[in-house]
Order: sequence, then C-alpha cells, then structure tokens
Amino acid sequence: MFTRPVLSSAFRQAARPAPTFAFASKFTNTRTSFSPFVRYLSQETRQAIDKAVGSTPVVLFMKGTPETPQCGFSRASIQILGLQGVDPKKFSAFNVLEDDDLRQGIKEFSEWPTIPQLYVDKEFVGGCDILMAMHQNGELAKLLEEKKVLVPAEAEAAEASP
Repeated sequence: MFTRPVLSSAFRQAARPAPTFAFASKFTNTRTSFSPFVRYLSQETRQAIDKAVGSTPVVLFMKGTPETPQCGFSRASIQILGLQGVDPKKFSAFNVLEDDDLRQGIKEFSEWPTIPQLYVDKEFVGGCDILMAMHQNGELAKLLEEKKVLVPAEAEAAEASP
C-alpha cells in the first residue's frame, strides 16, 4: 500500500519529457553538463584554479578549512585523507567560501557540480561520495600510494615511538 503512490509518482516522473529550452544551446558549454545556464569561466579564474591544482600533489577544494570544515562532506573528505595518511607537506586545501569566483569556477573547471573536490597530481578524482567509495574499496589507498603522497613509513614509526 505504501509502494503504490511512490511507484506511480516515479512512473509519472519518468513519463514526463525533460524540459527543453529553445535558447539552451546558446548558453550551454560542452564542458558542463549539469546546467543549461553556464557562467563561462574567466581566463583569470581558470589560471588561478590551474595554479591551485598544481600547488601540491594533493589538493582539496572544500567549504571551510581542514581545521574548521564548514560542511559535513568537507569534514568527511578531510577525515578520509587523514585516515589514508596523506602527507601534510604534499597537501593543500582551498576554502571556496572565501571567493565566489572560485566557488563557481571550480564547478565549471572540473565539470563536477558539488564541493568538496579532490585533485591528485593535477587530476580530478571526485567529490566526497567518490572518495568514500574509493576509501572503502581500497582504490584511494592504492592511488595515494602510487602517487607517493603518503607520510613515509619511517616518519610514522618515529611519531609513534615515545
């Protein structure tokens, strides 16, 4: 009895044609598939993001800072990177809440609509959901080890000894 209204509304949604905008092709950017209304990324912002992505091997664009994340997804991403043992010397984070151009620009730059966003060796990895899945199945540990961005084992042993 509960499933009937849910299923019927799901079928109604699926049967409805997607809205089309006669003018959408004029405003869509092939790099961005999540919105027909794109604010094209300025060259200045693109260069700043390129510079940020290349600043360290592991870069996280997040809401807040690693010490004070401003959303649960950013907090979870920082915790995952910490659990993985990412070397702080090879990591940098950028607070998108401080700069609206960065906040909007990073979404267009990566073609990913949400924040946080992780880059490893200048390559976009994904958002919090992707990080969580990769952390759980071991892919993230393998990637970070291959890229040599983890705290060296000798340093871990020295920190652990009294």
